[in-house]
Amino acid sequence: MQKLQSFLLLSSVALFSVAVLSSCSGGGSGATGWAYNDSENGGFQKLPYIGQETGPGLVFVQGGTFTMGQVEDDLTGSWDNIPRRVTVSSFYMDEAEVTNYYWLEYLFWLNRVYGEGYPEIVDRAKPDTLVWRDPRAYNEPFVNYYLRHPAYRDYPVVGVSWLQANDFCKWRTDRVNEQIMVREGFLVHNPTGQVDDSYFSTETYLDGQYDEAAKAADGIKDLRPNGVGYRNVGMSDGILLPDYRLPTEAEWEYAALSLIGNSGEELITSRRTYPWDGHYVRNDDSRGKFYGEINANFVRGKGDYMGVAGALNDNADVTAPVYSYAPNDYGLYNMAGNVSEWVMDVYRPGTMQDAQEFRPFRGNVFSTKLLNSEGNVTDKLDFVEYDIAAIEERLTEYEEETAGRLTNEGQNLIDNLKSKIESANEDMDVSRFEEAMMKMDEALDLVEESEAPCAFDLRKTWTRNILNTPGQMRYRDVTVEENLGRRNYSKADNIDYLDGDLESSIYFDQRDDSDDLVYDYAETSLINDNVRVYKGGSWNDRVYWIIPGTRRFLEEDQSASTIGFRCAMTRMGSPRGNAMGSN
Repeated sequence: MQKLQSFLLLSSVALFSVAVLSSCSGGGSGATGWAYNDSENGGFQKLPYIGQETGPGLVFVQGGTFTMGQVEDDLTGSWDNIPRRVTVSSFYMDEAEVTNYYWLEYLFWLNRVYGEGYPEIVDRAKPDTLVWRDPRAYNEPFVNYYLRHPAYRDYPVVGVSWLQANDFCKWRTDRVNEQIMVREGFLVHNPTGQVDDSYFSTETYLDGQYDEAAKAADGIKDLRPNGVGYRNVGMSDGILLPDYRLPTEAEWEYAALSLIGNSGEELITSRRTYPWDGHYVRNDDSRGKFYGEINANFVRGKGDYMGVAGALNDNADVTAPVYSYAPNDYGLYNMAGNVSEWVMDVYRPGTMQDAQEFRPFRGNVFSTKLLNSEGNVTDKLDFVEYDIAAIEERLTEYEEETAGRLTNEGQNLIDNLKSKIESANEDMDVSRFEEAMMKMDEALDLVEESEAPCAFDLRKTWTRNILNTPGQMRYRDVTVEENLGRRNYSKADNIDYLDGDLESSIYFDQRDDSDDLVYDYAETSLINDNVRVYKGGSWNDRVYWIIPGTRRFLEEDQSASTIGFRCAMTRMGSPRGNAMGSN
């Protein structure tokens, strides 16, 4: 099917050229009557398009309406998932969780591209294997072998934070689109030339900032009278795929329930508690060969993680291979049990009460590409962008935590780092962005050259506060001033909109800009704008948590041995998919 799609999407440069040279291939404009793909008419092009190609690893999830939230007793008494009817658009989702081997492929690429010049970028992506440790259990074999031993290749990656999962999604987008461009004959596959900022990025290519020497062909024939012969592929040509990303909470829950198996003629014939029919966790199809077996990987009861020797019911002590157990009606594996999964949303206990009915999501921070003084997109980064404020804050905290215990060498190192940070802040104050980042890079050099006992801890401060990497485009938050008169939104950060901001607090009449007006983080709650939702149960959970409507949360920079993730992609166009006549 993929080969057929590739053929229909014009699988060679020659086919593209033939298509655009024919003035009749694109038809005529219904608005003006002028023919498309005709240089004598100005050269406006319309290339053939049959629908969005299904990206590697994805399956199509047809959207619709469903009751999101609680379908079972609220055993925790949290009241954070009361039922609400919403609509989810069609989208694509990974057939199974991201595996250890996919993550090793990611680390290998990072090391090949950044390992020599920016090893801190590679370190930032490494999962925390120490999440397996427990003071009362012997889990060192998992610490040492779970990620890299071939026996666990097809098991879900764990120890990955929400931030790391998002970085993986961005990397995957670029690698998939690069493969498509090579497949279609537009790029030369040249791994030896991929160093530091010299690699394919979807955004840099679309912004005309990708290395010309890496192109296998000039591009698509440019039919404009004043054109330069050929042009780059654009998003409007339908060749490049949209971004891989984490699913929203609503998308994940909708996909897990897979009510498409219980629907007909606009009716849901029976609701589901789990991603399968019935109210049992065992297979209740008496006619099937799996009758009586557990449908997912979770803790069956106190101390029972896998059953009795000779009849290991769920066949897994911790995680299981990602294609274990039967898929749900969308063809998705392990939407109950195995590992819990990160989703995009910021956690709020009242999400279900104030969520939008169409494509609900909390976590929007609206941004735009940074422009130069001429109004053009700024050059891609050729250095690492650090979060200076976060590094400075952590350095102060570290100095307080280690007061009286630092060696003289360690204290001198911290003093020198603070001096560098102060100088970097001065550069930022006068918009000398690149100079500021160079100062932060010099500070990291001081850490790496130091033999102070605290140097290892301090290096992690830089590694964990990388905002952007070489080869990527720069963005900025939108401003209130540029949105004056706009009715749908006014500011960039809408994470706490009507739930956590000043207007929703008891201090609404006090013009105070202080944080945590509602959710006093680390004092009266564990909720702030950096706490993310994760869904579903894991190998270490009781059956209650495998119900799709349940929800939990964790800081976005934290990880666990029970949390993994899978990617999603937005469906463009018809919600029915690529069925005949659906576009």
